[in-house]
Amino acid sequence: MNVVLAVKQYISKMIEESGPGMKVLLMDKETTSIISMVYTQSEILQKEVYLFERIESTNRETMKHLKAICFLRPTKENVELLIQELRRPKYGLFFLYFSNVISKSDVKSLAEADEQEVVSEVQEFYGDFIAVSPHVFSLNLTGCAQSRNWNPAHLARSTQGLTAVLLSLKKCPMIRYQLSSDMAKRLAESVKQIITKEYELFDFRRTEVPPLLLILDRSDDAITPLLNQWTYQAMVHELLGINNNRIDLSRVPGISRDLKEVVLSAENDEFYANNMYLNFGEIGTNIRNLMEDFQKKKPKGQQKLESIADMKAFVENYPQFKKMSGTVSKHVTVVGELSRLVSEHHLMEVSEVEQELACQNDHSSALQNVRKLLQDPKVTDLDAVRLVMLYALQYERHSNSNLASLMEALTRKGVSDKYKRLVSVLVEYGGKRFRGSDLVTPKDAVAITKQFFKGLKGIENVYTQHQPLLQDTLDQLIKGKLKDSQYPYLGPSILRDRPQDIIVFIIGGATYEEAQTVYNLNRTNPGVRIVLGGTTIHNTKSFLEEVAASGIQSRVSERPHGVSRSSRR
Repeated sequence: MNVVLAVKQYISKMIEESGPGMKVLLMDKETTSIISMVYTQSEILQKEVYLFERIESTNRETMKHLKAICFLRPTKENVELLIQELRRPKYGLFFLYFSNVISKSDVKSLAEADEQEVVSEVQEFYGDFIAVSPHVFSLNLTGCAQSRNWNPAHLARSTQGLTAVLLSLKKCPMIRYQLSSDMAKRLAESVKQIITKEYELFDFRRTEVPPLLLILDRSDDAITPLLNQWTYQAMVHELLGINNNRIDLSRVPGISRDLKEVVLSAENDEFYANNMYLNFGEIGTNIRNLMEDFQKKKPKGQQKLESIADMKAFVENYPQFKKMSGTVSKHVTVVGELSRLVSEHHLMEVSEVEQELACQNDHSSALQNVRKLLQDPKVTDLDAVRLVMLYALQYERHSNSNLASLMEALTRKGVSDKYKRLVSVLVEYGGKRFRGSDLVTPKDAVAITKQFFKGLKGIENVYTQHQPLLQDTLDQLIKGKLKDSQYPYLGPSILRDRPQDIIVFIIGGATYEEAQTVYNLNRTNPGVRIVLGGTTIHNTKSFLEEVAASGIQSRVSERPHGVSRSSRR
């Protein structure tokens, strides 16, 4: 159950099957991202792939001495571009690999176009998703819903992506879905339809306990994507944004040219792999240790290369030193910028109140603390509006006048109308009327613990008691206590044993906090393997864009809350 390894094996097999000799890798926009998530360019260069091209590029040179490995999504556009390519081939041989099921009629059209008989291979390799980490995948899809119904194109893409994950992991699962979500039921039925239609592809060796696919809806837990984060990976995404493992640092004050964009990948960065789920204080300590280790290994300034042995030792050690130098400068820059933002925007104070809103039930204290922070000029508009949103979700049934006063405070702060409109839209999106679950359990309110961050000056006393709803859902599933009345099976069969292989998919996007939850559940439940997927991986900003694009209208009139009706973006 390792999605990174599954995609890696597909890419390796493609390159191996094309045999020795110089190769070009021909991709589309999406497969470029799929490959770049699991392989670095230098790793692929070592496999005799010397050129990387896009199928839609019109200015590619003719190079008959190269073999073309084509890895493409089987879309109408790509098939048409490939037909044009085969009619006037720019390369000597073509090895065609599609990331999902391709129709027989499209294969026939390609065969007819191959008049010069340059096609050596046509295969389906099901790497039709973004492998974020071994237990996390994404489809990089936003704006899936149209007033709680699927955008048809997004339903098709989600079905393709999810069935590709199942095929790549060799799983033919039983399916459960969130009953309170029509979208979850539609996707479950759509996936089941493909499994039935392509039954030969899903004819894997039966296991004693069948795998399970659980389809959930983001609207059941709108709180998790609204919270500031304090573990390394989640914090980077929240404050800086992660896009296919790339971090844009171009706005960092005084940033050097070579650090304007950096890559954070657990596959190729040992420090990141070891620290991505640790809290920010521990990262500070580990960064300091990394720097001290680097200083010890740094070549002495006056080092003399007096012999062949000296030169050989220097040349052998230099690549490792250079790589370590890059790792140190990258993480020091990233952590330094996170620390600056935490301090500048009073994120410790903001986060403490967020955690109180998410996990406690003390209305007067919460209201007072939110009002206080809304008056703080250092608190950003995004942080201000997320506090009001968390208040609105938690105290939805309290007096409208309290929320109205917070909306007025947002107006005084100068928060944009776009953000203010989203407060009531979010309550419609993820409020109590549409949730299948309660977001705050009595256990959370009693067992509140402060976790102290140690090792980095200025990062301490931050609440981290929030657990995503997914934690409880999966815990109940593993224990066999997840209610069929809320999460029914699709079809007559039900799982009577403790589940072992679980694929969870969240329509409307997962979060890195939930990725960490799954990571911890995999570690603490021997024999259980969970993979988490989502239409995308959200931070607060992207989540609010998703909500705004959903077309959900606020039922709240302008007067009580000072909020106008949302218009579809």
